[in-house]
Amino acid sequence: MPNKAGRVTESEVALAVMQYLRGVTNNEDSIDQIVRQLPNFLQLHASDRATSPTRPNEELWEQQVRNIVSHKATAGNAINDGYLEHRPVAKLYVTNAGLAHLTANGI
Repeated sequence: MPNKAGRVTESEVALAVMQYLRGVTNNEDSIDQIVRQLPNFLQLHASDRATSPTRPNEELWEQQVRNIVSHKATAGNAINDGYLEHRPVAKLYVTNAGLAHLTANGI
């Protein structure tokens, strides 16, 4: 569900990352590859595609993917909740808990 500005939320982005990773070899991939594939798993709006004010070479939704790692100590974050792991060489991995979370939510 989009937030008030019509943008996808960080939680929706994390769920889409888990969905994507569920379908790739070893349930892990590079953040760059995740960013390339995620538009197939999210309904992005024009406001999501606006340029990030802090990262001028990225759209706002792309920054949200990277925020999964940079906000990993925050409650409610997919890494903090145990659904994703950050792995060396800028990779994300969907854990068994993340896979169970998708199944439990019918995703």
